[in-house]
Amino acid sequence: MSNTPLEPALPSHPSTKATMKTSPLTPPPTVPSTPQPKFSAPPSTHSFAALLFDMDGTLIDSTPAIIKHWHALGTLIGVPGPRILETSHGRRTIDVLALLAPQYANWDFVCEAEARIPQEWGGDTVEVPGARELLEKLGESGRVVPWAIVTSGTRGLVEGWLGVMGMVRPRVLVCAEEVGEGNPSPEGYRLGARRLGFGDGSAGRNGEGKGGAGALREVRPEEILVLEDAPAGVRAGKAAGYRVVALATTHTIEQLRAAGADWIVEDMRSVTMTEWDAKAERVGIQITNALVS
Repeated sequence: MSNTPLEPALPSHPSTKATMKTSPLTPPPTVPSTPQPKFSAPPSTHSFAALLFDMDGTLIDSTPAIIKHWHALGTLIGVPGPRILETSHGRRTIDVLALLAPQYANWDFVCEAEARIPQEWGGDTVEVPGARELLEKLGESGRVVPWAIVTSGTRGLVEGWLGVMGMVRPRVLVCAEEVGEGNPSPEGYRLGARRLGFGDGSAGRNGEGKGGAGALREVRPEEILVLEDAPAGVRAGKAAGYRVVALATTHTIEQLRAAGADWIVEDMRSVTMTEWDAKAERVGIQITNALVS
């Protein structure tokens, strides 16, 4: 063993002691969780002069059938089905074809193609929950509630779906081939209101006077309710000045909110008829479990 004396330990510097202290562990950053939408708004009842329903995504859901249709049609016209589906929902077929395959953008081709959809893929379609009950209540004997279907589909397509699904037929039906511009133009919904006998002060604007504006009862635009699922359709209803219930059946809440919907609900079970006031000629509509902003 060595006899060499040990060197005295150096005094520790205060700063050295400080640096040797153990620092508490820093927890990893937390990723904020996406808040779940809350469809829990309390019931509210509103009075309307007329109801205007979109068809697909609002009353029925034919998404699987439409996907098959566009894939088959895409093969025929030389455009990939997925590319068509990116922009087709809520828009007229003729407008989609005018953009992607102009040589096929004519009503003879469109009407024939759409009329085949319920025949070939009718089994792939379901009704939107609550839609049948609401339409049946509107159509009960003795009731004269003004309501219409206003759709981007052709007459053959819509009548085919109503037949396959066995749903109540409206007195007024406005289809794609009857308007000059499709969604988001308000033309279709305004034409639906006029055919039900209502004017909202828009008759004659931008060539929208078609459909007979003779003996219209003038109402405030917000007294007409549109029920829609597509952002383009929501924008059309809002452009007309109407109130809009958006169903979150085919698009995201963010898309429907950005389009300007007054209420967003999960499906038609949140929309019920409470009464028909024959004297005031107004229908009471209760909206439950709407999205809480």
